[in-house]
Amino acid sequence: METKRSNPWAWWAFGIGLVGLVLMPIPFFIGVIFGGGPAAIAGILAIIALFKSRHAGGRGIAPAVVALVLVALTLAGISAGGGIWW
Repeated sequence: METKRSNPWAWWAFGIGLVGLVLMPIPFFIGVIFGGGPAAIAGILAIIALFKSRHAGGRGIAPAVVALVLVALTLAGISAGGGIWW
């Protein structure tokens, strides 16, 4: 039986985190909703992926960490005014 080579939770977190970062700069509070919502979901999925990667032999750590970085960038952009006034 062949084992999986990736962690799907980590890749979902990465993709959703990237979507949140791309949609965050939309002005008039639209970016806060369309960027902040996916960022929160990506953060939760990334934490789940990190816990699952411990049991999967370390698979999926890199995309999960990158997803957390994307979430941090999105939240930093929102706190700097992105999605609100830009």
